[in-house]
Amino acid sequence: MLIDTAGIRRKSKVSDRLEKYTILKALGSINRCDVAIIVIDAVEGVTEQDVKVAGYAHEKGKGCIIAVNKWDLIEKDNMTVGKYVDKIRISLKYMDYACIVFISALTGQRTMKIISIAKEIVEQRNKRAPTGELNRVVKTATLRHHPPSCQGRFVKIYYSSQFLVSPPTFAIFTNYPDDIHFSYERYLENKIREAFGYQGTPIKLKFKPRTGRKKIFKK
Repeated sequence: MLIDTAGIRRKSKVSDRLEKYTILKALGSINRCDVAIIVIDAVEGVTEQDVKVAGYAHEKGKGCIIAVNKWDLIEKDNMTVGKYVDKIRISLKYMDYACIVFISALTGQRTMKIISIAKEIVEQRNKRAPTGELNRVVKTATLRHHPPSCQGRFVKIYYSSQFLVSPPTFAIFTNYPDDIHFSYERYLENKIREAFGYQGTPIKLKFKPRTGRKKIFKK
């Protein structure tokens, strides 16, 4: 099922009441979806509203495609695509996993490609990493780059497993769940992606205490 939401326009171009309504409808559709297609105007670039909607999709753990529309209006050379991708990655730096497609609704350029990419993302979201292989990947990652100690406490990672799909969610058992720095979490996430893919979808790491310790979950 494909749901087309109303475009969220700049505040100066639309009434507050209408803007609020369109945003609520868009967010409601994101709650229902498996894959969100965030349509960017190639001429305007990534707007504040685009960042907000994309951020909501990310927080909800949805697969995501960044569709850059009106690509036919952009003057191009050999560097255009690369430069535009860099700008998007900077504006949406928390969504480096998202697929980017340059399209034109007017000419139909690559529009059908979006559907095939969305189907691939759904498969990635429902994929499970074998526990044994996952633990080998995490162990190798920790040997190459050990978790930083916190307040003199030596952080150890014991065991890992994937316990949910859509989005893929992993339990990482450690002696100090709350002492895992965000940068190290991203490091482990990148290593898991290198090994297993999960293209187009966020993945979540839940750091948990080993059995026998007080259960403290890091959200």
